[in-house]
Amino acid sequence: MSCNCGSQSTFHDPVTGNLVCATCYTLLEFENYDAQIGGISGPSGTNINIGYAGTGSVFNYKDRKIFDAKRLIHEYTLGLNIPNSEFEVTSMIDRITHGEFGQGAWFVVLIGACCYVVMRRDNKVLPAAEIAEIIRCEVYELGRMISRVVRFLDLNLPEMSIAGLFEREINNLQCLSKVDDDGKERMKKQGIFLVNCAVKWFLTTGRRPLPLVAAVMVFVAELNGVKGVRIGHVAKEVHANVATCKLRYKELLETLVKVAQALPWGKDVNVKNVLKHAPSVIQYMEMKSMEKKHEGEMIEFQNSGFDLDDVVSDCLRTEAAYRDYENCIEGLDQHSDMGGRNDDPKWDLVKLDKLKLSHECLSLIYTKFSNEVDCGQLNGQSGNVPRRERNTGSEFDECRDWWNGKSELSKKLLLKEILERDVGYDAMPPSFTAGCLANEGRRKRINAAKLRINKIMHPSNTDSGGNGDLCIFEDEIPGKKRKRTQAPEIDWEDFIIETLLLHQVEEEEIEKGNYNRLLDLHVFNSGVM
Repeated sequence: MSCNCGSQSTFHDPVTGNLVCATCYTLLEFENYDAQIGGISGPSGTNINIGYAGTGSVFNYKDRKIFDAKRLIHEYTLGLNIPNSEFEVTSMIDRITHGEFGQGAWFVVLIGACCYVVMRRDNKVLPAAEIAEIIRCEVYELGRMISRVVRFLDLNLPEMSIAGLFEREINNLQCLSKVDDDGKERMKKQGIFLVNCAVKWFLTTGRRPLPLVAAVMVFVAELNGVKGVRIGHVAKEVHANVATCKLRYKELLETLVKVAQALPWGKDVNVKNVLKHAPSVIQYMEMKSMEKKHEGEMIEFQNSGFDLDDVVSDCLRTEAAYRDYENCIEGLDQHSDMGGRNDDPKWDLVKLDKLKLSHECLSLIYTKFSNEVDCGQLNGQSGNVPRRERNTGSEFDECRDWWNGKSELSKKLLLKEILERDVGYDAMPPSFTAGCLANEGRRKRINAAKLRINKIMHPSNTDSGGNGDLCIFEDEIPGKKRKRTQAPEIDWEDFIIETLLLHQVEEEEIEKGNYNRLLDLHVFNSGVM
């Protein structure tokens, strides 16, 4: 190899082994290149281990994945305000994934599901809607993951307490931050009472509980005169749909109206003024819930250890405090003179309901009486109640404190215990009632369609003397306009029912309302190849 100086004389440096020009002592380039041809005994290359993140990293792929997974668990448990349950959530995910953990969108949903299951297992309240809001996923997707977790771990979760959910939400409600502690505690007990009553009325069956909780919070706030509590703001804070909350609020008012029908003035109560009568209605429900059962039968008021005749007559005969109720007293005296008191010294509740007494009057009756009769006698224990001395002072201020709060329904109870209580009204599930009404409406449409078909197929059998064939025109009378009878409207559902009847479909199948399936089977013959 020649040098740039033209010399052909070279030698190897004994220290570095490089080739050096003997004339100019220049280091010749690329002279020491050694091809890595190798073989069994050839030189080895650089060892590269698959899975390392890069040069100098101490974590492999699995370690990095577990580290990121635990970091996500810490962030979401902190966002859900349950940092004390982080270890339990991590242990549950470790058990489910067999120590592999995971990454991606599905793993975030798994974290939310495990958070819900851990809180539910520990009898703590954490709404699924709030979890879905934090982890940014759909509630349906979170619910499916919760079902898979419960099924995989073979867990038996305790019953969910909607009253506990109400208590949690009302404590966190920003609209009630200015209410004092006593007022908030009063509203909390009233709300739990109404929530338990709503559970007994099946207003939560097959539905999400948060809209009903929001509706009860708005109703209780209006009942106690708290201003600034809007159903839209409450729905936003509890992560519920505004339209659904309004619907639950309407259902709650309608049910309270039905409960009020048992009161003497119940016919005057409607959805618009039920809030005004709510104290009396709730007080009536509270009294009914405090009645005890003996051998499967409810104790009547006349067997509860006090003389209802004396209570009512004494309260109504107070001169100074009840000047506005003289008519009620006269009606009471007339009823006594007719034999009500002589024949039976203890009135029957059916007879008492016939008296048209105002809600202020009966509310004051119960308030005065409950203050003078101990709770043991009110709950059904025997005892003699002495006749009370008449007072001449005004006691209408006592009517304002209508809430007693001694009922067991003011506490968090299990579903079985709630259903055993009596609140003065037993309702069927709204979905069942709506289904019965829909079946009844379809039955009427079927009967009308059969009449139309029969009239067309057998015109000679139609009754010509019916009211439908006679048309009396009143325009012959001067000064009056002619009245025309309007024919009933026929819509698409009537045409479908007529078609199915003509194809000999059973009426019981038509009542179910599965029109698409019946049309495919009997009309279009989609099942025939």
